[in-house]
Amino acid sequence: MLLEEYKKLVDTIDYHMNKYYNEDEPEITDFEYDQLMLQLKAAEKEHPEWVTPDSPTQKIGGVAKREAGVKVTHDVPMLSIEDVFTKEDVAAWVEKVQAVHPDAVFSVEAKIDGLSMTLRYERDSHGKLKLKLAETRGDGLVGEDVTANALVIPDVNQYLDLDYESLQLRGEVYMSHEDFDRYNEEQEIAGGKLAANPRNLAAGTLRQLDANITKKRGLKMFVFNVQQGPQELTVSHSDGLDILASKNVPVVFHRKCDNLDDILAAIDYIGENRSEFEFDIDGAVVKIDQVDYRNDFPTSAKYTSGHIAYKYPPEEKETTLLDVELSVGRTGRVNPTAIFEPIRLCGTSVSRATLHNQDFIDDLDIGIGDTIVVYKSGEIIPKIKEVNHSKRPAGVVTYKIPNVCPACGGPVSRDADTADMKCSNPSCPAQLERHIINFVSRDAMDIKGFGEVYIIDLVRRGYIKDIADIYTLKDKRDELVEEGIIGKEKNTDKLLSAIDGSKENDASKLLTGFGIPNVGKAAAKALMAQFKSIRAIMDLTVEQLTEVNDIGEVSAKSIFDYFHDDTNVDIINRLEAAGVNMIEAEKEGASDKLAGLTFVITGTLPTMGRKECQELIELNGGKCAGSVSKKTSYLVAGEAAGSKLDKANSLGVTVLDEASLLEMING
Repeated sequence: MLLEEYKKLVDTIDYHMNKYYNEDEPEITDFEYDQLMLQLKAAEKEHPEWVTPDSPTQKIGGVAKREAGVKVTHDVPMLSIEDVFTKEDVAAWVEKVQAVHPDAVFSVEAKIDGLSMTLRYERDSHGKLKLKLAETRGDGLVGEDVTANALVIPDVNQYLDLDYESLQLRGEVYMSHEDFDRYNEEQEIAGGKLAANPRNLAAGTLRQLDANITKKRGLKMFVFNVQQGPQELTVSHSDGLDILASKNVPVVFHRKCDNLDDILAAIDYIGENRSEFEFDIDGAVVKIDQVDYRNDFPTSAKYTSGHIAYKYPPEEKETTLLDVELSVGRTGRVNPTAIFEPIRLCGTSVSRATLHNQDFIDDLDIGIGDTIVVYKSGEIIPKIKEVNHSKRPAGVVTYKIPNVCPACGGPVSRDADTADMKCSNPSCPAQLERHIINFVSRDAMDIKGFGEVYIIDLVRRGYIKDIADIYTLKDKRDELVEEGIIGKEKNTDKLLSAIDGSKENDASKLLTGFGIPNVGKAAAKALMAQFKSIRAIMDLTVEQLTEVNDIGEVSAKSIFDYFHDDTNVDIINRLEAAGVNMIEAEKEGASDKLAGLTFVITGTLPTMGRKECQELIELNGGKCAGSVSKKTSYLVAGEAAGSKLDKANSLGVTVLDEASLLEMING
C-alpha cells in the first residue's frame, strides 16, 4: 500500500468512526468496518513509521489519548481583548472608530467565561472539510494540541458541510451550570475534591490526557471568530457567524448594531439575562463588524485589534438571612457567618458569607429575616453588600453577638482597640480544636487522614490537650481501636503511621504549626532558612527577629512572647522528646538564585503543578505570594492565566512562562 492510499484509508475509517461513535448514525455494517480496520492494521504492520497517536488503531471507542505538552504555533495569534469598565469608555471607543469609518457597524457578543480554542479544518482525501487540529490559546502565540479531546465535545464538528479548502475557527470552550453541578455532586458522593468554578473545571477537563474523562465530564463550545477563511466569512463578522450557524456550527450569541444606542442596549440585554444563560459570562465583547476595518485600530501586541470587552459590575442578588452561625477560632475569636437562602452567583451556588464582627453587623443594621444583597468580590468570594430595609419583616432587630461562648459557655468580651469578640476561657475546647486542625493542616505538619471529626472527638474525650499529645496517641492505640474513635485497626494504624511520619517534616512546617500570631508559612520559612533550628529562634531577641525579612515588630513580639511562655516551652520539649524534627536540613539543589524576589503563580503550567513550582522557587531562595501587587517581582503564567495576568501587565510586572523560570534557575 502506498502512503497516499494509507492516508485515504485513515480518513475513511475516521469518518465512519465519527458516524458510529459520535453521531450514532453508522453508514456501513460492522463487518465492512472490521474489514477496513484489518486493512489498516496490515499496512501499519508493514510500515510502523506511518503510525501516529491519532490513528484509528490507537483509539478506544473512537477516542484517542492526548499526548501531554505537544506545542503548536498558532497560524493566527490568539490574543486577548482589551477590557473597559464603563459605558463612557464604550462610547469613546465607538466614537473613535466612527471618526475613521463613519459607516462602521458593530457586533455585540456574550463573553463566555471559558477558555479559547482554535479549530483548524482542511479538505481530506475524500473532499470533506475535516478537523485536523485543535489548539489551546497558551501564551497567545504558542498553544497546546488538544485535538483528541476536542473531538469528544459534541459542539465540535469533525466534518463541516462547507466547500472550502481550509478554515480556522476560534471559539470558547465552557462547562454548563448543569454539568458543573453534576460533577460536584458526584465528587461529593465519592468524597473527592469539589471544583471551585466551571471555568477552572473546563480548563482542567480539556487538558485531560484521557479523552474518555473529557467526554464523561461534558464540555461545550461556541465559535466566536473566523481566524482564517474565505471572503464570504470574513467580510462581515456577523454574516460569517450566521453562515456557520446555518451549517450546524454553534456560534456565540451576537447582535449586529448600527449605532451607540443599539450597542448599549445589546450590552444591557446580555447583562440582564446573564442568569438565564446555561454558562457563565464575564462581559460583553464589542467588535467592528467589517473585518478589514479592524487593523486600523491596533492597541498593543497583547490585544486583538478592533475589539473591546465591557466588564459588568459584580453580579449581585437578593436573598433572605436565615441565621447567624457562630464559630470560635484558635485565638478565641468569635466568628459570625451569615446563613441565607442559596442563590447562584457567577456560576456557583452560595449560601454563606462572613459577617466579620459586631461593628460590621451594626453598620449594615442586619437581622435574621432581613432581605440582603449578596455579591461576589472578584467573582470569587461572596460578600454582603447591603440590607434592603424596605422589605424588613415586623419584629426583626439588629443581630448581636452573644456574650457567652458558643463552644464552652465561657464569657465573651470585646478586645480593647479592636472590633473582635473573644472567648476568655483558656480551656475552651473550640480554640484547642482549631489549633490542632491548623497544626495537622497541609501548610503545617500535613498529617494526611487526620480529619476534623477525629480531632474534635479526640479533644472532647480528653486524648488531646495540646499539640504534643498528638505524638502520644500511639501509646493508646489499643484503646483507640476498642472505642472506634478513628475506626477499625486498619484506619487507626494508618493515621498513627502518618503521625509518626510527620516527625521527619521540615522544621519550618512545625514552626508554622505552632500557630504563632502573625507568623504564617512564608515567615516560618524565612526564619528557618536563616537560623536553621527552632532552638536557635527561641534564643533570639525581639530586635534580632525584626532583622529577618518578612518579620515586622508585631510579628517579632508575638514570636518572642510565644517562645518565652512556660506552657509553650514545655510543649516544645515534649515534641523534641517525641522525636519531632526541629532542625532545617540543607536541601539538595538549594540555591539563592531567586533570593529577594517575590513570585506569583497562575494558570496551568506545562509540566509542573503550582505546588511543585512554588517548592522549586522557595528551594532557590525566592518567595511566593498569592496575589499580584507592586511588590511582585515576576508572574509565572501558564495556560488560562486569567485576571492575575491582566493585573501584572497593568502594573508592569514581568511575566515568565515555565521555561523562562527554569532558565533563571538553571542558567
